[in-house]
Amino acid sequence: MAVTLEISTREAEVLALVGEHLSNAEIGARLFISVRTVESHVSSLLRKLDVPDRRALAQHAAATRTASPQAAPVLPKPLTSFIGRTRERAELAELLRTQRQVTAVGPGGVGKTRLALAVAAEVAADFADGVWFVDLVPLASPDTCVVAGTVAMALGIGEQPGRPFDRAVLAALADRNALLVLDNCEHVRDGVAPFIEELLATCPGMRVLATSRARLLVPFEHAYTVPPMSLAGDGDSDAVALFMDRAAAGGWPPNHALRDQVAAFCGRLDGVALAIELAAARWTSLGLDGLTAGLDDQLRMLSGGARADDRHRSVRAALDWSHALLEPEDRTLLRRISVFMAAFPVEAAAAAADVDKGTVAAGLARLAEQSLLVVTDTPTGTRFRALETIRQYGLEQLDTAGEIDDARAAHLRWCAAEATELGSVRDGWRPRFDIAADDFRAALGWAFERPDQRADAFELACGFARLLFARHHTGESQWRHEQAAYLCDDPAVAADLLRQSAAAAGCGGNGDDMYRLHRSAAEFAQRAGDPAAAAIDLATAASCTYRFWGKFEHLPDRRDAETLITAARALIDPASPAGDDDAPTAVADSDIAAAEGIPVGDADASAGPSCAARTTVALSARGPRAGTVGAAGDAVRAEAARAAVELAETIVFANPFTAPQGGSDIAALEALSRAERAVELAHGTRDPFAESAALDALAAAQSRAGDLRAAAATARRRIRLLSTTPDNPLGTHELVDALGQATEFGLGAGDLAGARRWGRQLAEHPMLAEVGHTATSRLLVADALAGNVDDVLTHGARFLEAWHREDRPARSALGAAVAGVRMIHGLRDDFDAEREWTGVLQQLGTPAADADGYQAVFDALLMLHHGQPEDALERTELTVTEAAERVPGAWLPWYLALHAEAAAIAGNPDTSGEFDQARTAVAGNPVAAAIVDRAEALVAKDRDRLLFTATTFDAAGCRYQAARTRILAGGAEAADGVAVLTTLGVAPMTALVHL
Repeated sequence: MAVTLEISTREAEVLALVGEHLSNAEIGARLFISVRTVESHVSSLLRKLDVPDRRALAQHAAATRTASPQAAPVLPKPLTSFIGRTRERAELAELLRTQRQVTAVGPGGVGKTRLALAVAAEVAADFADGVWFVDLVPLASPDTCVVAGTVAMALGIGEQPGRPFDRAVLAALADRNALLVLDNCEHVRDGVAPFIEELLATCPGMRVLATSRARLLVPFEHAYTVPPMSLAGDGDSDAVALFMDRAAAGGWPPNHALRDQVAAFCGRLDGVALAIELAAARWTSLGLDGLTAGLDDQLRMLSGGARADDRHRSVRAALDWSHALLEPEDRTLLRRISVFMAAFPVEAAAAAADVDKGTVAAGLARLAEQSLLVVTDTPTGTRFRALETIRQYGLEQLDTAGEIDDARAAHLRWCAAEATELGSVRDGWRPRFDIAADDFRAALGWAFERPDQRADAFELACGFARLLFARHHTGESQWRHEQAAYLCDDPAVAADLLRQSAAAAGCGGNGDDMYRLHRSAAEFAQRAGDPAAAAIDLATAASCTYRFWGKFEHLPDRRDAETLITAARALIDPASPAGDDDAPTAVADSDIAAAEGIPVGDADASAGPSCAARTTVALSARGPRAGTVGAAGDAVRAEAARAAVELAETIVFANPFTAPQGGSDIAALEALSRAERAVELAHGTRDPFAESAALDALAAAQSRAGDLRAAAATARRRIRLLSTTPDNPLGTHELVDALGQATEFGLGAGDLAGARRWGRQLAEHPMLAEVGHTATSRLLVADALAGNVDDVLTHGARFLEAWHREDRPARSALGAAVAGVRMIHGLRDDFDAEREWTGVLQQLGTPAADADGYQAVFDALLMLHHGQPEDALERTELTVTEAAERVPGAWLPWYLALHAEAAAIAGNPDTSGEFDQARTAVAGNPVAAAIVDRAEALVAKDRDRLLFTATTFDAAGCRYQAARTRILAGGAEAADGVAVLTTLGVAPMTALVHL
């Protein structure tokens, strides 16, 4: 009880949301606080509640939640009351208590959605984690991933680079006890069915209530046929009660004496709820006689139709009747606005109807009064939406009137203008974008294959792609950039769009697409008559297979990269061995065009109307000098191409990134010289992205040459260079990579404070907010080496949660973070947690270089803490020469320093030579150098020298190492060291020697 009293109100809110298995980013969004603040609260709760990790914290929250209020159902709030259906509500509620998946089946307009909402609200108390409602109406594709994406948005799950939405949803709901309501499934049944089947198989606590015009035909499905409104009881039936209620809302309640006549009228509507409501909306203007007369005419007109069964014809009759009663201008407006997939503002309707805003506003009001439109107040203003049945009816009327192409074209123009405007809005654009996104998709789906719409479709695709990236939907942004490229008639602009698409693929961790898209960009550059740009694209494709090799699922081998370099060299230097007239064309037409994915198109792909908007696209992948024309411009592009090709040759033939394709034809010092030359050439192009790529190679070459301090400085130079570049895919991809590189080489140089700073920037980057394991991995390594136990526990919980949510990907690049967290738990004697993280490390897989690198370092640190110097010495048994070949550069100083300390404590008789070699190897890393100095002081029994190293550790922010030094020194200082370890939460250290 005392512990509970120590928890603040905000901590209690965070604890409750941890119990709901929300990520730190989701908790921050829910409580309107930063992710860093959430991390702080979680760390505090771990200490106050004395639990070892986030999983235990979630269990504690669940165990103490019994007295808390029931989670509120996330259900739409209907504007009208629910009438009748007592029997149906009871039957459906009982089914939901005994069946895992129930489908409410019935014709359009019968009232499936309203019944489902009412029943979901009634049974919400049976589900500890609440109820979610997902409307599938806006979906135009039956793809399972599209369905899962819509569910993810309803649940507040963001897109995560490299991971499909269906995996994210299943992971988020794996241990939930909740009801998921999927409304209007019939048009996406092929996507909903497999989604529900997998959901039920992997989430045992979940139940699904679907509404559909047809059964979904999935295992465990129990279909419940929703009947029309009851006609039993004549004037006292549910159908009459619905009509009387809706008619009274118009201000003129029907006379009670008319109830029997109303019952007869509702009977002729077959009791279909939508038809009854539409009729009741006209009660005040027509009365019952007028309604009956109009309905009679419409029923005769549609009698015997072949489109649907009797009840479907009844709904159509009601709609036809309602449509016939409209004034001509309102009929036109109703069918013109049927092209909108989602809620739309007055301005959009005016554009679609080609009528002034005032006239349209009045017409929309009249349609809303007749229940043909739903009016919604949103943060961005009043919006209107047609129910799906009515919208589909309007589309049929549009087609019958021969206006569908004109309306679709007007809709496309509005979407393009809306996307352009949203791209210029600094704040508040996201809600508008989220509403309009489905319309953008529908407009592009219609226009893509229509040559006469290419210009507007191109403009929309460009704007949509940029907005998607700004919204951190990197996967679709990649696709839309590529789509825009194939809509463009200017191959030079298309090539720029493909470069952006490639960068978006890189941001999403999709190296295969990044490679393919750079090669496609090369083909378009050749079509544009720009061999220099094509050479840059081919060289970039070759380089990325080495720079970003960890992002590839199918990594091209070295010969592929060499072929691209040869082709690129031939494009800028016809005298090269591959420079005959046919070589470039052969590469472009046979090799490049054979790339998988979207086809490059036929020879007429550049035909079509002029891309009038291309001057405003602002998507160029090149620097400020890319637009230079004439002889000077050709010279600039030629220099840029030579720089790109030389950089690719350096990367591929020197392999400074230690890519698994191999390649080390160039000695380390020569590679360093060539990388410096590549930076000089790239700087001359004034293209920040080309220079960033060259700096990346230079930093890697400096690391390979053993100059980690220079490598760290070069990485920081990359960050400064990219700090002013646009937040587009190219800029973001390079910046995220630069932050990771600065963190890694900062660790190698012993700059732990700097490494933590860059690692934190990476963890807080908006694009990675929902990818906790990737975002925190670099920061975890820095905190583990510094001994920042609380930070490791906080970020480790976020890492593990996100990793499990992504179905535990076997990515070896995450290994250093996992090994660091495991070591921290080992220092705390938390053996259960240590075993758990050991299991994670085993699932990731461990390349040989990692076993000799970070794993050896973290293992040795733990062994030395527990007084096992012989084991640590064996774990770091490589000689200096062997280690220089096998241990990755950033880990080499740590490896050799810990070997020296293990040798000193173990009493190795021949340490003087090892100390000299180690001191040379760790030069430039003050922390590793201090560990070597400490080892020498132990052997020399020089207490003053030993204690002096503690000041170095303190200055570097290594409180653990400083405390360890004082314990090894013995005496009064040892007590201070023990106190620091206690404060850090570290178990007592075993000191086999002390001075």
